[in-house]
Amino acid sequence: MRETKSLLERKLDRRLLLVGGLAAAGGTAVAASTARGQTSHAGHEMPAAAAGGEPPAHLSAHGSMITVGEVDDARNGFDPSKLLGDWDTGTVSTLPDGRTLRSFEVTAEDKEIEIAPGIMFPAWTYNGRVPGPSLRATEGDRLRIVFRNHGSHPHSMHFHGIHAARMDGVPGAGLIGPGEEFVYEFDARPFGCHLYHCHALPLKRHIQKGMYGAFVIDPDPARHPEYEAVARSRLLGTPENAGWQEFVMVMNAFDTNFDGANEVYAVNTVAHAYAKKPIRVLKDKPVRIYLVNVVEFDPINSFHLHANFFDYYNQGTTLTPTLKTVDLITQCQAERGILEFHFREHEPGLYMFHPHQSEFTELGWSGMFDVVEAVS
Repeated sequence: MRETKSLLERKLDRRLLLVGGLAAAGGTAVAASTARGQTSHAGHEMPAAAAGGEPPAHLSAHGSMITVGEVDDARNGFDPSKLLGDWDTGTVSTLPDGRTLRSFEVTAEDKEIEIAPGIMFPAWTYNGRVPGPSLRATEGDRLRIVFRNHGSHPHSMHFHGIHAARMDGVPGAGLIGPGEEFVYEFDARPFGCHLYHCHALPLKRHIQKGMYGAFVIDPDPARHPEYEAVARSRLLGTPENAGWQEFVMVMNAFDTNFDGANEVYAVNTVAHAYAKKPIRVLKDKPVRIYLVNVVEFDPINSFHLHANFFDYYNQGTTLTPTLKTVDLITQCQAERGILEFHFREHEPGLYMFHPHQSEFTELGWSGMFDVVEAVS
């Protein structure tokens, strides 16, 4: 009988994945050395080290524990930089009673994706991407989601929101087999930052394989006259909303050897994506992040912003902050919220964000905001 691994062995496995390269999986991801001119354990050259210089400054944080090489976004079919603002607002029509009907089409499919340079993962996806499409609607809309299962296992879409039991996306209520189709229909409520995910069993495996996505419902300003200005700032398409820099960040992780522990951590799937390609923001324009945690196998995740503080709206279901002036929040799995902050009083430069579980940071979950005076 195979003995259970000790905690130390598990940690070593996770680190060796990125430090030594996944020989068994044909991986080439490695961690950069902090020493000038050194190469990784797998013999790959470090950024700038081949030229005899230090690695780029923004890649040196946390001991330059960072993957080397680039993920093929075209082969994946999605680009983490574009996922930040890629909202699926559906097809809009009008119901006989005058209400807005917002229709979406979502397909489950099996797909191999690259989660770090050279590390492939056999994912189960919504619309061929991980995370799935970021669905966005307005409070009070009627939502119709046509779900087709082109995958090899039973799947569903369970929405965190308010709906009838027969629309819950669980066995007997929207869970369908390969080749089948189901239509979810319900009203968009409550407003906030939500998510959807597959609710087939074993639940932890279906979520960990990539079946999840952000589900945002904007407040209807007419329903919140006491906070109309705030509500309008969240409502996509208004001039007030256009004054914000909005990003959706889904914190996720991957168990590449299926031992019940994660080896790669990320935001929007690709390890160190926003460390290598920092997110450019204007210093005079406020930032709003829709943050969702779907990391399986680890009970807690977190978000820490360097050199700045933010207001936090837990679940996003209020128009006043749950927490004011904090630089770190924690989320359990499926917890989510909205972060708001600005860099108006800062000098231009690179500002890091990451979880305060250091191991997650070193195994792929870290990034940078590139704060600039103007977009060139």
